Amino acid sequence: MKIINKYTLLSLLVLMVWGCTDNFEDINTNPHGISNESLTQMNNHIGGSFTPMFLNVFNASPAWNYQLQQGLIGDVYSGYMTPPTPFAGNVNNMTYSLVDGWNEFPWTDAYNFVMPFVLNIKNAVAISGDESGIKFVHLANIIRVQAMHRVSDIYGPIRYTKFDDFSTTGEYDPQETAYNAFFEELGAAINGLKEFESDAQFVPFDMSSLKGDIALWRKYANSLRLRLAMRIVKVNPALAQEQAELALLSDAGFLESTDMIISTGFVNPISVISDSWGDIRMSAEMESILKGFNDGRMEKFFKPSEDPALAGEYKGIRMGIEIEAKGQYLGHSELGSVIEGEKIQWMAAAEVWFLRAEAALRGWNGAGNAQANYEEGVRASFSQYEVSGVDAYLSDSTSTPNDFVDALNADNDYAYPSEVKIAYNPLGTNEEQLEQIITQKWIAMFPDGQEAWSEFRRTGYPRVFPVVINNSGGTIDTEVQIRRINFVMPEKNTNSENVAEAVGFLDGPDTGGTRLWWDEPGGNF
Repeated sequence: MKIINKYTLLSLLVLMVWGCTDNFEDINTNPHGISNESLTQMNNHIGGSFTPMFLNVFNASPAWNYQLQQGLIGDVYSGYMTPPTPFAGNVNNMTYSLVDGWNEFPWTDAYNFVMPFVLNIKNAVAISGDESGIKFVHLANIIRVQAMHRVSDIYGPIRYTKFDDFSTTGEYDPQETAYNAFFEELGAAINGLKEFESDAQFVPFDMSSLKGDIALWRKYANSLRLRLAMRIVKVNPALAQEQAELALLSDAGFLESTDMIISTGFVNPISVISDSWGDIRMSAEMESILKGFNDGRMEKFFKPSEDPALAGEYKGIRMGIEIEAKGQYLGHSELGSVIEGEKIQWMAAAEVWFLRAEAALRGWNGAGNAQANYEEGVRASFSQYEVSGVDAYLSDSTSTPNDFVDALNADNDYAYPSEVKIAYNPLGTNEEQLEQIITQKWIAMFPDGQEAWSEFRRTGYPRVFPVVINNSGGTIDTEVQIRRINFVMPEKNTNSENVAEAVGFLDGPDTGGTRLWWDEPGGNF
């Protein structure tokens, strides 16, 4: 018998509590307040389920949860940031000794606070009998795809298409099956929301910069479809092109100047981790690329070093090195104004321009011109951060990333293995042009390390440095680098039969060295 795990029970409890409130208004109604009937009419019975989803695609609070959900996985493996802290005696994720207790948080956040609440919305809409409620289902599915493609891009197989049925909720999908479902749901949402573009019922519940504008949500869903289409281009180029061209030719359009930002009501957790705890700093790769390019965004992303010996330089740390004590590298560059405030970025408009640039490079219908899209992406990123000098930047045909020099230990120095430049070179090989596109996309997506790590695994760009210390016991190749996170212990302990089946969906053992379905080795063309 297949075991039903605790996350399924949580979703069922939520539904049971919902159902047990049927007679509540008869015994505890405030005659001067809003009745349950009025709340239902205002869709609050549905809208309230969106809040936990908005707050847990990236967990907004407490900050330690974000640190374990993303900060010590995608943020470090992407080459964006590095901790100065030698957690667990420096035997930790950064040195490839994967910590199970840390690495379960992307999974548990999704299955506690995203998947059950999407199901709640579906059930509430079905019970209401209001056909217009389908718009809330489409919106919930868009958020679910945003959340769950990230989870799948960490672990591989996930519980997705069978989640809503009690008898099958513990069963996993191969990653290919999950991605096909993502495309189906995004397509249905893009098409189904068209008739609701003037509808304002989502406005009170939308915590994003889209402000309940259904037309903008269609653009966001279409942008997300293009992101996921590009993700699978090496493993299934025909499906990738089909889905990309559906996006490129859709009347929904794309996010072009509006960034998808969530207003959480909580201080950005990265600022707590960086400024209050001193647990994250600039990476070596960020230093090499931003300083080598003389990139004005560096001053937005990071702060000058506080270590007097560094004389106010912007200084990064290489991941996976020997760190004896936190004080060694603590004075290196903290995170900058990019993480101030109470907002978290789900998708920058700049990313979409770079996706369109790659689509054009691949010759897909509706993509436009690769160079023009590339330059629009850089312009959108400079505009987002109010950085001047974009014209001079785009015409710079000589600057290349710097070699990295460790401030304390020359054993950690690393020569940047590419002379990628800023000014777009349409005469370069496809790989050379793609490296330019992905390098600039990597900069523009900061600080979303999970998406940057996924794109590095897909393309090999930009050149993320290998670790110096590899404590994986041979399960992760130092040069190939980490490719995924192993399945989480709560699932292994409570859903073991289904986890065993999911391991069979992998093309290798349940380790950090096994590639995901879309992670094909070799060149990009």
